Amino acid sequence: MSFLPFSRRAALWLFCSPLAFSTGYAATAPAKPGKVKHAHHHAPVRTASTRTSAVTGAAAATGVGAGTDTAPRHTARKASGQAHAADAEQIIATGRHSRSEQTVGHREMQRILPGINPIKSLEILPGVVFNNADPWGNNEQNSSLFIHGFAKNQLGYTLDGVPLGDQDYGNYNGLTPQRAAISENIGSASVATGAGALGTASTSNLGGTLEFTTQDPLHHAGGQLNQTFGSWSTFRTFARIDTGNFGNGNSAYVSWGRQDARAWDFAGHQGGNQVNAKFVHEDEKNKISVFFDWAQKVEPNEDGIVMPNGGSLYVRPFMYPNLSEAINYYKGSADYKNAGLNYKNYYSAAQREDYLMYTKWSHNFSKDLKWDTQIYYHHDLGEGVVAGPISAAGLPTLFSAYFPNQSSSQLSNVFGGSGMATRTTEYWDNRGGIMSSLHYHLGHHNIELGGWYERNNNTQARRWYPFSASNPTNPYDRQQNALIDQYTNNFYTNTWTTHLQDTWQVTKTFALNAGFKSELVYTNGTLPVAGLPGSLSPKTAITVPGGTIASVKPFLPAFGALWNFTPHEQWFANIQENMRSFEAAGYGNATPWGVTSQQAFDEFRKHGKPETSWTYETGFRTNRHVNAGPLTNISGQLEYYHVRFSNRLLAVATTQTLSSIVGSATTLTNVGSVTTDGMDFSFTAQFGPHFSFYNALSYNKSTYNDNYLNGTSVVHTAGRNVAGVPNWAEKFVASTRWGNFDAQFIGDVVGKRYTTFTNDLHASAYALFSLNAGYDFTGIPHIRSLHVQGNITNLTNEKGWSTLNTTNASGQYTAFPIAPRMYFLTLSTTF
Repeated sequence: MSFLPFSRRAALWLFCSPLAFSTGYAATAPAKPGKVKHAHHHAPVRTASTRTSAVTGAAAATGVGAGTDTAPRHTARKASGQAHAADAEQIIATGRHSRSEQTVGHREMQRILPGINPIKSLEILPGVVFNNADPWGNNEQNSSLFIHGFAKNQLGYTLDGVPLGDQDYGNYNGLTPQRAAISENIGSASVATGAGALGTASTSNLGGTLEFTTQDPLHHAGGQLNQTFGSWSTFRTFARIDTGNFGNGNSAYVSWGRQDARAWDFAGHQGGNQVNAKFVHEDEKNKISVFFDWAQKVEPNEDGIVMPNGGSLYVRPFMYPNLSEAINYYKGSADYKNAGLNYKNYYSAAQREDYLMYTKWSHNFSKDLKWDTQIYYHHDLGEGVVAGPISAAGLPTLFSAYFPNQSSSQLSNVFGGSGMATRTTEYWDNRGGIMSSLHYHLGHHNIELGGWYERNNNTQARRWYPFSASNPTNPYDRQQNALIDQYTNNFYTNTWTTHLQDTWQVTKTFALNAGFKSELVYTNGTLPVAGLPGSLSPKTAITVPGGTIASVKPFLPAFGALWNFTPHEQWFANIQENMRSFEAAGYGNATPWGVTSQQAFDEFRKHGKPETSWTYETGFRTNRHVNAGPLTNISGQLEYYHVRFSNRLLAVATTQTLSSIVGSATTLTNVGSVTTDGMDFSFTAQFGPHFSFYNALSYNKSTYNDNYLNGTSVVHTAGRNVAGVPNWAEKFVASTRWGNFDAQFIGDVVGKRYTTFTNDLHASAYALFSLNAGYDFTGIPHIRSLHVQGNITNLTNEKGWSTLNTTNASGQYTAFPIAPRMYFLTLSTTF
C-alpha cells in the first residue's frame, strides 16, 4: 500500500475545514471537489471492503489497521452496516489532519461488546483511559475518562455535530452518547486527543474532542434483529427496519433497543428502552438528514469504597429489595455502627428520559461553495435517587432545620417510621440551537466561516421524600410529594461561538492552516428555593442567590501544518488555545454558583477566570507495504504533545463533614496551572490475509505547578502528579480471520494512579483482557446472514480499582471495583 501525493485542489478540499472528514491515511488520492457529495458530514471515516486490494483487504479482514482507503459513499455505508460477512472495517482509522485524530468503526465497536457505550470503545486508542462499573461502560455515575491528563468534563463531545455537553454526572448541558443514539446505530467514534476542530460545538474541549456519527439508512430495504444473552441475566434486544431507497433520493430507518441486566453485586437491574429514527434525502446539490432519539433508562449505581479505611472491602452492595434487612441494619446494628463512611445504602439509581432531534441540510451552490446548517433540540428529565438511613452523620442536623425540636424517634416517624429517607437530585433540561458554516474553495485556499448558538434552560433541585415500610420507594419510580424541597437552582445559558479558518496548500505535499474561534457564554443562575439556615454544612452556609457570569474569549487561535515528505510518511503539527466555560451547577460543585456565600460569588464574578489551555502536538504517520517474511504491511503513528493548562478551578471545602450526602461548604479557588508532556505510539502489523496485531503505548506526565490554600493550611501539590492519571498505559488487539470466522484477543494495561492531589496514596496498576469470536452463516433461506458472536470480558477475573474519586486532601479517596468476568452470546440476523 502506498500513499500517493494528492493534487493541490483535492488536498485543499480534504484538509481545509475544521470539520473535514477523517479519512484514513490511505493509498489513494481523494476525489476532487464536487465528486463526492457532503462526504465530510455523513462519513467521517472511510471503511475498506475485504474485497479491495490485497493489503487493504487483509487489514480489513482481520479488523486492524492504521488507515483506510477512501471508498465511495455507498461502500462506506455498506461496510458500517449489517453485512458482516461481506464487509469489515479496520479498528483504527488515522485521520489526515494537522492534529492527531483516530477513529474506531461500527464493526469493531460491536465486536468489543454488542451494545457498548461508544466512549468505552475508544479505550483501545493511545492516550485514552476509560473506567466504568459495568462491562458496557453505561453506568454514568461510576464512569471516568482521562485523555492526555484532562478529565471527562474537560473534553468536547458531539453526535453528528450536535453538542452532547461535558458528560458530568447529572449533566446540565447535554447527554451521554449511549443515550443520544442506540449503540448498534453508531457508525464511528473518533477522538482528537490534543485539540479538536475549530467548528466543534463545545465549550468544554480543553483537552480534545470525541465525535460520534450515526449510520445513514441503507439503500436497500431490509432489517436487522440482534439478541444478546449473558451473565447476570443480561437480555439485550435490537431491531431495525430500513426502507431502502424510495421516492427521489429518500431513505429511512426506525430502530428499537432494549437492555436489561442485573447489577453484578446487588439485585438491581440496569436497562431501559430506546428508539431511533433517521431520514435522509440526497440529490445532486443537497443532503437533508433528520434524526430522532428517545431514551428512557434506569441505572442502579455502584457505591464506592472509601479508602483506606475500607481496605478490607471490595464491594459495598445495596440491600434492595431486602427491606427487613435494611430496617434491622439501620436500627443500631454493630455492622452499621462500625461501617463508618462505608455503611450500606438501601439503593441508589439514576433515572433518565431524553428526547433528541435534529435536522441537517447541506447544499452545494457550486463545486467551490458549500453551505451546511443544522438545528437541534434536546429535552431531558432526570433524577438521581438514593434511599438510606436518616441517622447518617450530618442528616439529623439537616432535618432539624425543617422539623425543629423533634427527637430521633419523632423524626423517624416524620419520614415514615422505617429509619430511612429518600433523597433525590432532580434535573430538567431544555436546550436547542443552530449551527451554520460556509466552505469556500478559492485557488490554493479553502476558507471556512461558521457559527453556533445554543439556548439552555436548566433546573436542578435537591429534595427529600418519606420512606415508609408499608409503602417503600424503589429505584425505578419517580418520587412524588416531597417532604423537603431543600434547594432549587435555575440556570439560563446563551452560548455564541464563531470560527474562521483558512488552509493554504503551499505545494502538492505541504499545507498550512490558521484560524480562530470566538467563545462567548453567558449564564444567569437564580435560586427560586434556598436552603434553610442550618440545613447545610456549616450551619452558616447558604445556597447562593447567584447572578450572571460570562465566560468570554473572543480570540482562541489555532495553527497547523501537514507535510507528506514521502509517498508513505506524513508529518503533522498543531498549536491551539481553548477555553472551558463555567459549569452551570449549584451547591457542592466546582462552579461560581456552588459556593456557599453571596460574597464569595460576587468576588469570583469580579476576578474569576475560566480555565484555558494551550496544546502543542506534533508527530509522524506511516503506512507501508513490506515484504519481510510473514510481515506484509506496517502502519502507525508517533506523537509528542505538550499542554499548558491554566486557571485550574477547584471547589475547596471550607469545612469537612462525615457524610457525603450532606456535603460541605466550598469556595471556588483558582489553584494554578498544570503542565503535561507525553507521547503516544501506535502501530498495526499485518501478517498476510489472516493475522494482524495492533499495539498502542502511551506515556503521560501531568503535574501540578502550584500549591494552594485550604483555609489557612497549605496543600503541597506543586510538582505532584495529577491524581487519577496513569503515567503509562498499554493497549493491544490481536486479530484473526479465516473465511467466515473471526476472533480477537484484547488487552488494556493501566499503570499506577495517584488518588490524592498530594500523591500520598495510589491505586495499583491493573491488566484487563477480553476475547471475542464470531462466525457468519450464509445461504439460509430468507436471511441474508446470521452472525453468532461470543464475548468474554475481564478474562482473568482481575480484581482492582476502576473509577477513582480523587480528593484534594491527604489520606482518603473513594474507589469503585472492576466488574468481574462475564460471558455473552449474541445472535444477529439481517434480512
